[in-house]
Amino acid sequence: MEKMDHTILEDQKGDRIDKVISGLDEEWSRTQVQQWIKDGNVLVNGQKVKTNYKCSLKDQIEITIPDPEELDVIPEELNLEIYYEDKDVLVVNKPRGMVVHPAPGHMTGTLVNGLMAHCKDLSGINGVLRPGIVHRIDKDTSGLLMVAKNDMAHESLVNQLVEKTVTRKYLAIVHGVIPHDFGTIDAPLGRDTKDRQSMTVVDHGKHAVTHFHVIERFNDFTFVECQLETGRTHQIRVHMKYIGYPLAGDPKYGPKKTLDIDGQALHAGVLGFIHPRTSEYLEFEAPLPEDIIRLLEHLRK
Repeated sequence: MEKMDHTILEDQKGDRIDKVISGLDEEWSRTQVQQWIKDGNVLVNGQKVKTNYKCSLKDQIEITIPDPEELDVIPEELNLEIYYEDKDVLVVNKPRGMVVHPAPGHMTGTLVNGLMAHCKDLSGINGVLRPGIVHRIDKDTSGLLMVAKNDMAHESLVNQLVEKTVTRKYLAIVHGVIPHDFGTIDAPLGRDTKDRQSMTVVDHGKHAVTHFHVIERFNDFTFVECQLETGRTHQIRVHMKYIGYPLAGDPKYGPKKTLDIDGQALHAGVLGFIHPRTSEYLEFEAPLPEDIIRLLEHLRK
């Protein structure tokens, strides 16, 4: 464990202790510092304080920086398709069938296993099993994910998700022929009381908005682009089912008779965000995977 001392300066008096400490090192996030305070790793004049403690001039702050928790996730060489990487963020194109992070009983072959082999530095905010993971896409959805390599980047990217400034566009094949070219689905989502592993539209659920536009129509299917305004679990899958156009191949929310694809025909094709350090807007595009291209060719015939 590392220790650091700091004396409160004139321009810091009256500020909250968590704000002051997170300002001492750009790699320390406020969330992380608040946990240190709760764990008793921050002393003010030798005493434990609460996270909302207001500092006084010449307060003596003693910070004990805990050692990072040892991960019990095994790094694995998984030949990840990295679209972008620097010291703060990484953008990866996840293949269909890959789980994002380990869970009990499923500890290998996940994106996190591959990330840990690819880079040694990942944000620790989300804990041992989800290092660096800011948002996720379902196992059978392919496409782009942003990953945080330090806590400063993690906090910035999470805030952008909360503020709805991240661009996330998905391509999907749905059952049925959508008659209108554009639409917005504004319907709150929550757990299905009959099936806790499924989501559904519920009156008092979390606010959820999906915008879509039609790219191409076929006899019994439509190829659409969906843009997320919010990012709820299974959002596009549940919203498209709700308006009567479930995703092709969706084992949970779609019909049994469907197109020949292993999992829902959904691909996170465009991802854009503001870089946490440079404030530059970055946008990436990943082409459709082969299986969806084959389905579209089949439908055109």
